[in-house]
Amino acid sequence: MSKTNKIVLRIQSADGTKRIETEPSSTTKALYELVRGVCGFDHYEFALFRERNFTKEIVSSGSQEVKDIGLKHGDILYLRLVEGPSTSKAAERSASVNSLASSHSSTFSNASFSREATPSTSSKPSAAAATELSLEDEDAVDLELYKQDGRIKRDRDEKLCRHNSNGRCVHCSALEPWDENYLKEQKIKHFSFHSYLKKLTSGAARGKFVALEDLNCKIKSGCRDHPPWPKGICSKCQPSAITLNRQPYRHVDNVMFENTGIVERFLNYWRTTGHQRIGFLFGKYEIHPDVPLGIRARVAAIYEPPQESNRDSIRLLDDPHDADVDEMARQLGLQRVGWIFTDLLGENLASGTVKHVRNIKTHFLTAQECILAGHLQNKYPNRCQDSSNGYFGSKFVTVCVTGDEKKQVHMEGYAVSAQCMALVRDNCLIPTKDAPELGYIRESSDKQYVPDVYYKVRASV
Repeated sequence: MSKTNKIVLRIQSADGTKRIETEPSSTTKALYELVRGVCGFDHYEFALFRERNFTKEIVSSGSQEVKDIGLKHGDILYLRLVEGPSTSKAAERSASVNSLASSHSSTFSNASFSREATPSTSSKPSAAAATELSLEDEDAVDLELYKQDGRIKRDRDEKLCRHNSNGRCVHCSALEPWDENYLKEQKIKHFSFHSYLKKLTSGAARGKFVALEDLNCKIKSGCRDHPPWPKGICSKCQPSAITLNRQPYRHVDNVMFENTGIVERFLNYWRTTGHQRIGFLFGKYEIHPDVPLGIRARVAAIYEPPQESNRDSIRLLDDPHDADVDEMARQLGLQRVGWIFTDLLGENLASGTVKHVRNIKTHFLTAQECILAGHLQNKYPNRCQDSSNGYFGSKFVTVCVTGDEKKQVHMEGYAVSAQCMALVRDNCLIPTKDAPELGYIRESSDKQYVPDVYYKVRASV
């Protein structure tokens, strides 16, 4: 025994006791394979436990060794047949979250989100589906921006330039559309999405190795090296940990309403009843001249779906005319470009002021509003030729009507990042009950694996 450095383990099951030989340096994944062979199984639908009452389960892993879990020569392991999680429903979402993303009945404020986790595995779309998506035409504004270089032209500086009018130097040569100093001077916090694409395709490689891929928070299905989750996981199928970062680009740089009457009609409901309101923005995307290679959403109409609301909450109802509205908008050359909601609390009816409740000390958007925005952005993705599946990000905007610092009715536009979209799509992010400004990341369970999510905090001086 000392020469071979092997240990004998006893496997007790309903069919009796069997023995296997293994090395302390073997992985628990290899241990499962030995047990599978000695028991004559053609599947991995079983689990090994340290205790007779089927506790202290041993998880199949390619990195954890037998000696790491304290197994010694002569130990008994207890085998029990289990039923692995189904992967056929990988596209399902929880009932309440799915209702928020669609036009079905859902509660917007103070909603109860399901705590049930969804299946943890995800499957890639078929080749036919990916081909079908890639054949769809992109938005006209994207096709037009692809043709532009976006370089920012500068005039000759009379004080610094020492050349004639036909020459160029570092003081007057054109700038790239993502130039940080120029964006800072123009008070542009994010460069446009097409500027981001130009930056990726610049340099010597010319974007040869650039591929836009959406973040995936689910286990890749079809791994044959171990039993399915929660019985096993490996580095090939495990999603990477996520570090929340500020997204440097944005898909839409400005939201503009064609006339004030559009918003006034929308606000009349709140002025009359004091209840909040939700609407969908219909319009088109166009080039925004104030941002290099920027896109502006021009809103031509607001559609208010069936809903029930009060002073603090809104509940969307099933809309039987949803498809007809989209078809009518298509015939008019319009499309859904975003959604709008009110959060207005009157302060002085005589002067017409409202309370200033959303600010840096409280929140700009609640976690539930961010989750709903993420669902709508996933529902209306952005068609992109540089993505493998034909879609990347979303141009769907969120407009909040609330009170500003001067206690006047004010509108602010938002869009959640691609990281937030992925966390919402894979049912990892849920709201909290006691703090509306905080979201909560689910914990991994036997039904769903959730990757680690990290964030950075800047220390205040």
